[in-house]
Amino acid sequence: MTQQVKRAFRYRFYPTDEQAAELSRTFGCVRLVYNKALEERTRAWYGEQRRISYVQSSAALTEWKKTAELAFLSEVSSVPLQPALRHLQTAFGNFFAKRAKYPRYKSRKKSRASAEYTRSAFTWRDGRLTLAKMAEPLDIRWSRPLPEGAEPTTVTVSRDSAGRWFVAMLVEDTIAPAPATSAAVGLDAGITSLVTLSTGEKIANPRHERRDRARLAKAQRELSRKAKGSANREKARRKVARVHARITDRRRDFLHKLSARLVRENQTVVIEDLTVRNLLKNGKLARTISDAAWTDLRMMLEYKCAWYGRELVVIDRWFPSSKLCGACGTVREKLPLNVREWTCDCGTVHDRDVNAARNILAAGLAASACGDGVRPQRESSRTGRSSVKQETQRATAGIPRLQAGKEVNVRSSSSAHGSCAPSRSGPR
Repeated sequence: MTQQVKRAFRYRFYPTDEQAAELSRTFGCVRLVYNKALEERTRAWYGEQRRISYVQSSAALTEWKKTAELAFLSEVSSVPLQPALRHLQTAFGNFFAKRAKYPRYKSRKKSRASAEYTRSAFTWRDGRLTLAKMAEPLDIRWSRPLPEGAEPTTVTVSRDSAGRWFVAMLVEDTIAPAPATSAAVGLDAGITSLVTLSTGEKIANPRHERRDRARLAKAQRELSRKAKGSANREKARRKVARVHARITDRRRDFLHKLSARLVRENQTVVIEDLTVRNLLKNGKLARTISDAAWTDLRMMLEYKCAWYGRELVVIDRWFPSSKLCGACGTVREKLPLNVREWTCDCGTVHDRDVNAARNILAAGLAASACGDGVRPQRESSRTGRSSVKQETQRATAGIPRLQAGKEVNVRSSSSAHGSCAPSRSGPR
């Protein structure tokens, strides 16, 4: 059945000189309010052991506007200043819940320049958007239409490091589920191949950063020769930022198309719970892993599966998908990364990536059938156990195995009594 979701549509726009100046002032005020509120909270806690709430920060903002030093805060719209305080409150909530580090100050040079306008701070009439403190509507390039009859509830204006202006409109959209299918696929993330499917198909890694590496290096050399603080240095910095933006846009476009295809063609998608942050500690592979953007692909799969009625199964990161023989269930003790094809003692020759993808699919289907959680629990990650309940010593007992494109169920003595036996976990 259809569902109502909040969906953001982002468009590029070209402001006039007056609009650009107004937005730049607003960005600066938003950043200042965030940093000053963070400073006050930090001082109150470490100096007085006192916590400051969002309501107290909002009251302090009113007092700041009355001072001669910060009177300029009243010159911009007051609406974008309040979301800055809410974002800080969310950052502290994540910190106290141990989901993030302590909030950091926003930098004028490095932080994203953005401002959030709620419904009272903009006018939407006949498809034209006019922000508070502005006399003219924004010159938006409508690359795709908004849903019919939809009206923005929140508008976020931003400017990237390349100097491009964007406006993101949050609207209510109706999502119809995709036609049901019985297909299921397992994904094994890699470097040579971005992902390998359990069907045997390998999606080549476009390596967007490598394709523009020479252009990026040239732009960075030109930047290094410019005098700090000069106008020429700013022009050179923009040139470097444009190369990075080109790489980012192409990568995002490719991942959107890939994730949409996987969700459209399969009812169940199984992936691994990779810890990309730890993988980036490998100095030799960090640049290539960052370019692959596995985290972005997973994020896209998560929300698209939720939108279109698909099931996304995430298996434990310690599941030995590469070292596990999908034919006999034997787990190899060692399998170096440079070994891309190996032969099991049973005589089966495995392509490392295809075998891993098929084992991931089998483990995901078993976890889904047993009612196991979609996300592995923290305890299972610490103990090195699979997300599937562990009851036997056999590595693949009770897990459906794929042989010649068919699903074969292998049961042990314990699974014959109705219990789902798991795979034995361990490092890949």
